[in-house]
Amino acid sequence: MKRFMSEVRKQISLAPAWVVLLAWLAFSVATVGWIFAASLSTTREIFTYKLLNSGLHFENFRSVLLKYNFARYFYNSLIYATVSGVGTILIAAPAAYVIGRFDFPGRKFLTNNFLVAMSVPIIMLIIPLYGFMVRLKMIGSLGTLIIMYIVTSVPFTTYFLIGFFSSLPQDLEDAAFMDGCSQYRAFWQIMFPLASPGVITVGIFNFITVWNEYFMALIFANTTETRTLALGLWHTVQSMRYVGDWAGLFAAVVIVFLPTFIIYLLLSRKIIAGITGGAVKS
Repeated sequence: MKRFMSEVRKQISLAPAWVVLLAWLAFSVATVGWIFAASLSTTREIFTYKLLNSGLHFENFRSVLLKYNFARYFYNSLIYATVSGVGTILIAAPAAYVIGRFDFPGRKFLTNNFLVAMSVPIIMLIIPLYGFMVRLKMIGSLGTLIIMYIVTSVPFTTYFLIGFFSSLPQDLEDAAFMDGCSQYRAFWQIMFPLASPGVITVGIFNFITVWNEYFMALIFANTTETRTLALGLWHTVQSMRYVGDWAGLFAAVVIVFLPTFIIYLLLSRKIIAGITGGAVKS
């Protein structure tokens, strides 16, 4: 009985937090639901508060993808996020492995440098990076923005993965060496797969960050052929002042939002496991 009453008192003490959480959840669901409904309605229905009154208008998405060139922007963002994410992992994972598992002069200094690099605002790097790319005549290409995303993502990714690699069992690595594995093979075939929770988690973070990134794309992707979804959405918003296709605008918002929403929906457990695992291992 005492245990039961103690549990009741505990739940009562948590009631204010539950109320706030449920209110936030209801607001988020209502907001996202309204946006989805608006994307499938007409502009007239949006302004008369009669969403979906005339049925589902999937032509809003077709219009945005073709008329406003969102198909191209979607392709560009997918290339940026995927290629830069893979490139970042290929650079950061070996660096984190070396820093996390080997003792060498300057190891702590190098680790602290990654931490300092994470604290530098991107806006402070834009001007020197832009001048450097101008001298290399690389402005206006997909490769330029991919390089920028990799360069700015490596410090966080490396620092995040150091904890995972430093905690992996030494016995597995020793067994691999005894079986004739080189250091290179031991890393890619043994240690890298063991650190997959952290790799997947940081890979998801990097993908979502690049997918939603706006400022660097505004500077380095200044043509229609290189424009990202976020930048394309901004241009669509500006054009709505003259076109008035607000249903198309909400369809564009859904196109930008949906991939990251699906990723969180399908991989939320992996993200949480990776974060908590890294916290414990660090």
